[in-house]
Amino acid sequence: MRILFGVQGTGNGHLSRCHTLSRWLNHYSVDVDYLISGRAPSALFDMSAFGEYQWRQGLSFATQNGRVDYFNTYRQNSFKQFWSDVKALDLSTYDLILTDYEPVTAWAARLAHKPCIGIGRQYAFKEPSLYSKLSLLQRGLIDYFAPASRWLGMHWQPLDNCIPPIVREQQSEAELSERHVLVYLPFENLEQVVDALIPLKSYQFSVFHPSIKQTDNLDAPHILGFPPSREGFKCQFETAEYVLANAGFETTCEALQSDKQFAVKPLRGQFEQHWNSKLLADSQLAYVMHEISEDNVRAWLAGHQRAALNCEWPNMADNIAQWIKSGAQENEKTRLTALWG
Repeated sequence: MRILFGVQGTGNGHLSRCHTLSRWLNHYSVDVDYLISGRAPSALFDMSAFGEYQWRQGLSFATQNGRVDYFNTYRQNSFKQFWSDVKALDLSTYDLILTDYEPVTAWAARLAHKPCIGIGRQYAFKEPSLYSKLSLLQRGLIDYFAPASRWLGMHWQPLDNCIPPIVREQQSEAELSERHVLVYLPFENLEQVVDALIPLKSYQFSVFHPSIKQTDNLDAPHILGFPPSREGFKCQFETAEYVLANAGFETTCEALQSDKQFAVKPLRGQFEQHWNSKLLADSQLAYVMHEISEDNVRAWLAGHQRAALNCEWPNMADNIAQWIKSGAQENEKTRLTALWG
């Protein structure tokens, strides 16, 4: 069976999750090609796991100062180019399409009447208990942005037909560094983030941001800046006692699995992050701040304790890869949804 796997490149969470899954697909000798869209090739990093991947412009959103910029989102997305890429994508040699919310492969599969399996967080919103909470616009995005004939939606806790998340395996039990805070806010204004952290001199901050080009102190000795890096992030994450991030799914899962005290700042106007932060707050699993400010960060560090959650999730990348290797039969999918600890 030959597979084309479309990966949404807008967020690092999609890439991280698919990076982990790709290793297990390779382990089981699954014949997979990859297509990445949603981010310029020059902004991608640590991509060797995807081999000689294809790239398309795809569809993405523009952001400014912690919110979705709708005007620039419309201006920067070429729908003419998108449809041209969809119609030109030759799927004749593939038996199955996988998509982690990547729209070019998903729509090409629909036009070619190829089976397409959606894998990722967004597909969890297809489940009735979440779908019913969405607005009409949000339902439209779930149904039509990257449509799939079948799906594996991921959630933190047992939910209808959802599966546990794919999370990068922990390699070691690193010793926590007291008062070490990892900050990953790629959609926020870096200067505003640093200004909020400067007065908090009793903490050590490791800040990852796409505007940072090399590791360096950021205006204060207790704030160290890092450019995006999978391995660099992992090293700082393992020793951090606290994690402050946008409300993407993958970083949230890693923080829960590692039992970090963490806070999220949802990207305004991005429906998944809105619902992620609301669900986390309702379950008391994370502190939610809607603005990055000294007062908000200080209040979180000083007092918030999250609720306990059993995050002994199974190795879902291994289990999904085995399922795909065996033919990805729908009647065998229940084995995946039954893997909650």
